[in-house]
Parts: sequence; C-alpha cells; structure tokens
Amino acid sequence: MAKLTRKQRLRRRHFHIRKSLYGTAERPRLLVRKSLKHMEASLIDDLTGKTLLTMTTKAGSFSTVDKETKTEQASRLGRLLAEKARDRGIEQAVFDRGGHPYHGRVRALAENAREAGLRF
Repeated sequence: MAKLTRKQRLRRRHFHIRKSLYGTAERPRLLVRKSLKHMEASLIDDLTGKTLLTMTTKAGSFSTVDKETKTEQASRLGRLLAEKARDRGIEQAVFDRGGHPYHGRVRALAENAREAGLRF
C-alpha cells in the first residue's frame, strides 16, 4: 500500500470525524481550518448548506498587533468568533477540529471561544 501524504491523512481523519457531526441553525458546526501561517473558523449550518459566520487571522485587525504568536492569534480569533456568534443569537455549536489534533492553536481557539460564552 502506498504511503499517504500528510494532507491525505488529514482528510481521512476529517472524513471520519464528519460522519458523526452535523450542524443545524440552532447549533451550527464550528469548523477549524489551519495552515502554517493562518487559521480560519466558520460556523456552518449543514442542513441548509450555508455558512453563518467566518473569521480568519488573515483579516486586517490581526496584522495590527505586533509580536503576537500564532497561538495568541488563535486565542483572539476564538474570543472574537464567540462574541460575533452571540450577537447573531448563536449560543451553542458542535466543534469540528477539521482532522487536526486537539492541542496548540486548535485548543487555544476552542478554550477561548468557550470562555467567551460559546458552548460546545
């Protein structure tokens, strides 16, 4: 059997996770995507196939802070996402780590989103 690439292993893990997760309008799926430089978090309603809210560290507000680590950016992204979700009336979510291990930046985003009031 051929050796799988890192991206193929990630997609396989994400597929296995997605078999049991789905988001609704009341409890959307919080999807975390990660690259070497940036992170993106989206709230998705899988029943209608619509993205309710998307935030990324590529936005201009993240580049204004000097000497901030990627983990600190992920923490701030989690807080901002939870605040905007509450403004839109979303209080609960289903966490989808996107196949990534639950540590480092993914964990920082999740814990800060919980602290800011988003329940999952």
